[in-house]
Amino acid sequence: MADKRDYYEVLGVDKSASEADIKKAYRRLAKEYHPDLHPGDKEAEAHFKEVNEAYEILSDSDKKAKYDQFGHAAFDPSFGAGAGGFGGFGGMDFDLGDIFGSFFGGGASRANNGPRKGENIRANVSVTFEEAAFGVEKEVTVNRVESCDTCKGTGCEPGTTAQTCPNCHGSGSVRVQQQTVFGVMQSTTTCNHCGGSGKIIHQPCKSCKGAGAVRKQKKVNVSIPQGIDHGQTISLRGQGHAGSNGGPAGDLLITVGIRPHDKFTRDGSDVIYEMNISVTQAILGAEVQVPTLDGKVKYNIPEGTQSGTVFRLRGKGIPYLRGSGRGDQYVTVNVVIPSGLNSEQKEIVRSLEAAMSGKDYTPKKKKWKK
Repeated sequence: MADKRDYYEVLGVDKSASEADIKKAYRRLAKEYHPDLHPGDKEAEAHFKEVNEAYEILSDSDKKAKYDQFGHAAFDPSFGAGAGGFGGFGGMDFDLGDIFGSFFGGGASRANNGPRKGENIRANVSVTFEEAAFGVEKEVTVNRVESCDTCKGTGCEPGTTAQTCPNCHGSGSVRVQQQTVFGVMQSTTTCNHCGGSGKIIHQPCKSCKGAGAVRKQKKVNVSIPQGIDHGQTISLRGQGHAGSNGGPAGDLLITVGIRPHDKFTRDGSDVIYEMNISVTQAILGAEVQVPTLDGKVKYNIPEGTQSGTVFRLRGKGIPYLRGSGRGDQYVTVNVVIPSGLNSEQKEIVRSLEAAMSGKDYTPKKKKWKK
């Protein structure tokens, strides 16, 4: 047994490792090297056997104590014969699928020749600010796998049929047994005769070369709903890649991107807009035209409006994605202070300042105008 690796080294733990640490290391390595995840990989299979052998010893306190004292020699069939030696594990029958399932919840993965849903397709679509607000129809081009029209997805040349695999009898998987130090170990693996399909096609379809599916470019119409926001995804069921063995098609997942607007920004279902007004308009008040998604609307700026004041236009925001109604539009007023005044204009401003002296014109704090 001189060629065997140290069991602690196999599991990647030291001799002081707890039972929980040993189990954790085993779970990770058993999952990494399990034969069902590496069909036909002899090296992975050998690692898996080695990991199971190490765990079998180190997870048992009595066997671990023997191993710590005598090493691999403690499990030689000739060691301790007639005096409580281990003898050799003859007649024990292990199923690798059962071992795998007991640790990871459920049995080991099996070859599956039943109906399988097709994979999803992801695509992006760009819309304007207004299109996102009120909805729009868009056409998206995708490359997807579709069922072959010639063979209707069977993979066989029209007029012919597939033969049930004689190796796995149509199940797509086979059970193998191997003699190990623990006895006979069994595992289930994909049938290499039919590749897990459970059938043999002797006359493949010329259009799809026996695959049962072909790749095509397809134009798909998608309805962008009103109120959708940047980064949200629309799912079109059954518009993805075709399924196999009679399974349904996957979905088309379209992520919406909204292009920036030159005037508006968005906060959920509300529209944000900044508007410049003159000093005179701020002091005396004025009727102004405010741009909205529905066109310009009239709004009366009250006299004495301060820079930074926010006005709300009810119902002028984004329509709600689900349900009726709309958000609001919030208008922030920026009072523009003129520069480059001539001497006459400056004199007028000084006269205004003089006329206003002696009285407190500090406005009452009022931020929101409904």
